[in-house]
Amino acid sequence: MRIAVLGSGMVGRTLAARLDQLGNDVMLGTRDPGATLARTEPDAMGNPGFATWASVHLDVTVTTFDEAAAAAELVVNATSGVASLEVLEAAGAENLAGKVLLDVANPLDFSQGMPPTLSVKDTDSLAEQIQRAFPAARVVKSLNTMTANVMVDPEQLAGGDHTVFVSGNDAEAKQTVTELLESFGHSDVIDLGDLSTARGAEMLLPVWLRLYGALGTPVFNFKVVR
Repeated sequence: MRIAVLGSGMVGRTLAARLDQLGNDVMLGTRDPGATLARTEPDAMGNPGFATWASVHLDVTVTTFDEAAAAAELVVNATSGVASLEVLEAAGAENLAGKVLLDVANPLDFSQGMPPTLSVKDTDSLAEQIQRAFPAARVVKSLNTMTANVMVDPEQLAGGDHTVFVSGNDAEAKQTVTELLESFGHSDVIDLGDLSTARGAEMLLPVWLRLYGALGTPVFNFKVVR
């Protein structure tokens, strides 16, 4: 499958690398490919610069947001939640129309320091905002309730026996995303319902952040026992 991953941070890189490993044709979209490829300094978390990552993922094409989205069959929004609408606008509504848009972003607001709050909650969600802004896209919310390495390699925890959620208005789009999740190794996929249920998935983030602080590691996940 031709997949565009929008976002060159650690989430975007991790997803792009795994999707490439699974045999997909992957494009990583960024605002300025030249500047992104020139980054050699570590990021704020101490991860190697993008140039180092790109040097070992030569099959992943680094291009602009719009070129990546135009060429893709499926688009992944792996940007910071506060920038998602702007990035998707740069990707182009015409390039998103009719395509599955997997939204893994969270509406985290760091303006008041740590821990962040949610910029949208209760009666709306980032996923719904994206769907309203791009009505011809087929938005599915998933993978936002775990750290990037667990997204792409669930078997590193409890043999993969933990839960991932999907929300969306388009049943076929949710099935496409579910198959993608299963290719990563996820076996417990719960369809929460229409896209309004993404509010609940996004509102798990305050709990997730407190667990991160209590456990001292982001390598954990939720399991729905039933």
